[in-house]
Amino acid sequence: MSASIEFLPVILAGVVLTIQLTLFGTLLALVTAFAVGFARLSNLNWLRVGARLFMEFFRGTSMVVQLFWAYFVLPLFGVSLTPFEAGVLVLGLNSGAYMSEIVRGGMLALPLEQFEACIALNLGRWQRLKYVLLPQALPLMIPPFSNSIIEILKSTSVVSLISLSEITFRAQTVRAQTGDAIVPFITILIVYLCLAGMLSQIMRLVERRFRSTSSVRT
Repeated sequence: MSASIEFLPVILAGVVLTIQLTLFGTLLALVTAFAVGFARLSNLNWLRVGARLFMEFFRGTSMVVQLFWAYFVLPLFGVSLTPFEAGVLVLGLNSGAYMSEIVRGGMLALPLEQFEACIALNLGRWQRLKYVLLPQALPLMIPPFSNSIIEILKSTSVVSLISLSEITFRAQTVRAQTGDAIVPFITILIVYLCLAGMLSQIMRLVERRFRSTSSVRT
């Protein structure tokens, strides 16, 4: 165990990469979620069907298999990704597929009168979203978004399977070198718990900000 403690800085050095994966994966997931979510609300049948197929594909297949495809199979078709790029791509698209239902549900939860008022005021599509619909829908979306972002954080451990040196990969390396599993895995358990707590607190602040802004507008 004493040998494992000496390797703690090595494990903790992977925290930066874990945070980067979470950040970029979340950004891609949000873009994907809104694109797919709005596509599923579209009046165009081909767009709705395409979005539904995208969502079902990423929700219905294993993230591990998706990661292996992104890193090992895509190069066979001329698309080569670094481990970091493959990790961000899969985290973002997989989580975005789930989060698209949050977007769709948040928009459908708005009272029908809001849509009718937008039409009565002759507002354009983007004006409806920017000034009326999104300010009311976003506060409804943020709590489930918080859970999804924490899931992205926890899912970053999957990228250790393609030798990306985040904290889980480093903990496994220390365990293999020292034969001790207690210290490295307790360490990453505490790290994930602390990072999840920080994310949860940040999202609470964001939710409070959006709710206060929404109440002021109404």
